[in-house]
Amino acid sequence: MKKTLTEFVCSSCGYTSPKWLGKCPGCDEWNSLMEETKTNKQTDTVLWSDKILQKERPINIKKIVSSKIDRIITKDKELNRVLGGGIVPGSVILIGGEPGIGKSTLMLQITLSLEIEKSLYVSGEESKEQIKLRSERLGEKNDNCFVLTETNLENILTILKKSKPDILIIDSIQTMKKQTIDATPGSISQIRECAHELIIYAKKNSIPVFLIGHITKDGIIAGPKVLEHMVDTVIIFEGDRHLSYRIIRTQKNRFGPTNELGIYEMNSKGLRQVSNPSEILISQKDASLSGVSIGSVMEGNRTLLLEVQALVCTSNYSTPQRSSTGFNLKRLNMLIAVLEKRGGLKVNNQDVFINIAGGININDPSADLALCFAIISSYKEVAISNKMCFCGEVGLNGEIRSIGKIESRIAEAEKLGFSEIIISKYNTEHIEKKNYSIKITGFEKLSDAYSYVIKNS
Repeated sequence: MKKTLTEFVCSSCGYTSPKWLGKCPGCDEWNSLMEETKTNKQTDTVLWSDKILQKERPINIKKIVSSKIDRIITKDKELNRVLGGGIVPGSVILIGGEPGIGKSTLMLQITLSLEIEKSLYVSGEESKEQIKLRSERLGEKNDNCFVLTETNLENILTILKKSKPDILIIDSIQTMKKQTIDATPGSISQIRECAHELIIYAKKNSIPVFLIGHITKDGIIAGPKVLEHMVDTVIIFEGDRHLSYRIIRTQKNRFGPTNELGIYEMNSKGLRQVSNPSEILISQKDASLSGVSIGSVMEGNRTLLLEVQALVCTSNYSTPQRSSTGFNLKRLNMLIAVLEKRGGLKVNNQDVFINIAGGININDPSADLALCFAIISSYKEVAISNKMCFCGEVGLNGEIRSIGKIESRIAEAEKLGFSEIIISKYNTEHIEKKNYSIKITGFEKLSDAYSYVIKNS
C-alpha cells in the first residue's frame, strides 16, 4: 500500500516543515502549522486552458501603452466609494466577515442590481432554492443573474468557459475543492490553489471576481496569509449582528485608496445604503448630558462626525479600570496621563470608560480633542453644548496639533448645523473664516481650550 506523504504548512506565511512545530520559524507565530497532504506537481495543471501560454518577453517600460480603466459602476454608491470608484475589470476582490454579518446578502444584492452585465453567483454553502428566497426578500429582479451551486473547481471553470459571465461571485472560497489536490475543502492548500486558478481566470478574461471568505475566531480571514497578498482588494465586513448597522472597510486596494468606509443598515429588505452616516452616529436627544462630545474624524476620504462618550467614576479597586470601545486603549491611557499632568484632573483613582457611538472603530488622532473633553465633561459633571464639536490631535505636552483636510471637516460640521468648532490654532492660519457661517475657534494648548469650553457650556 502506497504511503501518504504529509507536510506541515504555516497558515500565516506558508512556511513548510516535515514535522509539526509549535512556533513557525518563518513568521514566529504559535500553533499556525497545519498538516497537509503533499500534491503531485506534475499532474497539477490548469484544466481550463486551451493551450500552453506563450512566455512573456521583457519590454521597455517607455514602450508600454497605458490605457484608461473603464470601471463597472454599480447602484451601490457605498461599494463604489470603497472600491475607489467602481469595479475594475479583471480585479479579484476578497470580502471577509463574521458569520451572519451579511456578506452573501450584500453580494446577491449587488449581483441583482447590475442591469447590463451578465453575472454568475456560485454558491457552495446554499441551495438554489435558498438563494431564490433571499432574492425575493430583497425585492430585486434581474434577467441576467445566473446561479450555480457547485464546489468542484474544475466543473466551475468548464461552465465559465461556456457561459462567459461579466462578473463572478464565489461564495465561499473555503468551500471550493480542486480534485487534483488530496486535501479537504477549506485547507491551506485547497484555498491557495483554488484562489490561484480563479485569479488566473480573472486576469486572462478581464472579468472581476468576488471571493467571499470566512474569518477565524481571531478576526482574520481563514486560510493562508498569502491569499490576501494574491488578490487585488481586501474588504472587511464589520458590525454587530445584534445591531442594524454594518460597515465595510478596505484593508488593501491596488486600484484605489485604503481605509475607505461604507455604511449600511440591515433591514427586512436587505442592506440599505446610509448616505449621511454622521446623522446616525450622533444620538438624537433633547437634554444635554455630561460625558458626551462630538468629534470630527476622517475615514479614507470621508468626513464623519461622531459621538464620543465617557464615564468617569470612583474606582472600587486598588487599580482603576481603563476600558475603551472603538478607540485605541494605549492612546486612551496616554491622553489620561496628559489630562492629569497638563490639565490638573485627578483621575488616578477613577475608573474611565470610553465608547464611540455607532460601533465605529477609529484610528484618526484628530479624535483626541473630543475624547479629552468627553472625559473632562464626565469628571466635572458639566454638559458640553450639543452645538459645539472638536477636531484636533493632542500632544504629550498638552498642545493641540494641527491636522489635515481641515476644510472638509469644517464644512461637514457646518452642514450638520453645528454653531462652533474647536480646532488647533495652527489650522486657523490657513483657512478663510469668512467662507464659513460656523464659528471657528483655535487654541494652542489644551488648558486654554478647557477654560473656554467650560465657561461657555
